[in-house]
Amino acid sequence: MDQTAFLAGFTIMSLGSLAIYATGKKTHPSGHHTLLHASVPFIAATAYLAMAFGIGTLIKPDGSAIYLARYVDWSITTPILLASVVLAAFHERGRTGEVGGYLTSIIVLDVLMIVTGLISSLAGAPVVKWVWFGWSCVAFVGVLYLLWGPLKALATSRGKALGDAYTKNVSFLTVVWFLYPIVFAVGPEGLKIITDSASVWAILVMDVVAKVVYAFYAASNLDKALTQHDEARDSFQ
Repeated sequence: MDQTAFLAGFTIMSLGSLAIYATGKKTHPSGHHTLLHASVPFIAATAYLAMAFGIGTLIKPDGSAIYLARYVDWSITTPILLASVVLAAFHERGRTGEVGGYLTSIIVLDVLMIVTGLISSLAGAPVVKWVWFGWSCVAFVGVLYLLWGPLKALATSRGKALGDAYTKNVSFLTVVWFLYPIVFAVGPEGLKIITDSASVWAILVMDVVAKVVYAFYAASNLDKALTQHDEARDSFQ
């Protein structure tokens, strides 16, 4: 167990959550995005604190570690990130049932992706492990389809500024999220090409990028888009 990495994760995520809330806008129309993005690293900080104390850490017969707190973190934080993306795509113009439908479907696929990934890490037989890993990847493809298909079309229909901001934010998330299954596949839970310590540090870096760096990047893109959107709307009135 690399306690240094976990304590670093706790510190960075805690400070990141505070910084996101302190610098983010608190009023309409982007105030709820600040709340969503600030909560993500706070939850991650809690998970890193648990891992630092060894809480929820399982040691398999082969000596590899499975950090359950990490999966609990992902099962909560990734749906929050996706909820922010979905709300940005609709920009408060969708019907309740329509917004709820997309939120439900993308969050269900996302949570299934994480749960099946956990099952894969727990499986002992290689065939079973890679079957569940493959099924997790299928759920991930479903998430990507919704992000890049119907939701992107909805965002684009809200105007060029909002469509461009949505595309930039989803591109960022897609690139970072693609790295997670790669690290899983080559790490102790998969092919064991890299050590547990290397895997922990790699995931820490990806978590910081996906949960803290992305929050500032997404807020910047969205704020600029909303300003341009409002200016364009006012010019037609």
